[in-house]
This record gives sequence, C-alpha cells and structure tokens, in this order.
Amino acid sequence: MAKSYVKYETPADVQQKALQVVEAGLACGGLRKGTNEATKAIERGTAKLVLIAADVDPEEIVMHLPMLCGEKKVPYVFISEKLSLGKAAGLGVGTAAVAVAKADKAEAVLKEVVEKAVALAPKAEEKKK
Repeated sequence: MAKSYVKYETPADVQQKALQVVEAGLACGGLRKGTNEATKAIERGTAKLVLIAADVDPEEIVMHLPMLCGEKKVPYVFISEKLSLGKAAGLGVGTAAVAVAKADKAEAVLKEVVEKAVALAPKAEEKKK
C-alpha cells in the first residue's frame, strides 16, 4: 500500500544514482542522516538533495519533509526501502531520511539527480489552483 506522503514514484535508475550521491556524500562528510538532521539541513538551507524512504512506518515521521522541501525549494526523491538508504549512508540499520549537503566526487551525478527530481516533483503552483 502506498504511503500518503509519497507524492510520486521514483524510477529505479534515479534511485540508484541518488544512492551513489549518498555514498559520495558520506565519503566527504556532506551527509545528514535521519529525519531530524535532514529537517535541520533543509531549514538551514544546506541541503542540496533530500532522500526519503517510501516504507517508513509510522508515516508521521517523514510526512512533513516533502512539504518542507517544497517550501524551501530543495529537491527530493523517494527511495523504495529505508534499509537500502541506511546502507548507502553507512548505517547498519535503515534510515527514514538523508540530506546531502555536498558530494565532492559525485557533483555531476548529484546535478543529474536534482534535475530529474525537479522534473518528477509535483508542481506547488498546480496544487494551489
């Protein structure tokens, strides 16, 4: 069953590239792991990309992130499993959200994922109409 906070389905190739960006962010120290840290990075304007797990339970843990990202104009993508997101972030357990602040060696991939995330994301203006 799809979660209410999942606004769109991210293609598998985009998910793989996004996880590569997370691994690069981990290597250079530009990663914020967990919902609280991701929220702070978005609010402070340091997040370049936010990855949100699509299988978080309860949903309330992350359901504010898509709206916050929209307000702050931070691109976000949904990753199908929190376990794969946690593994890419260097954790032994799953994580609900990750914010990438920098990805030194993967800046080109980051830019590509951001462009695709912007194209996939529902337009805020369309919702207001």
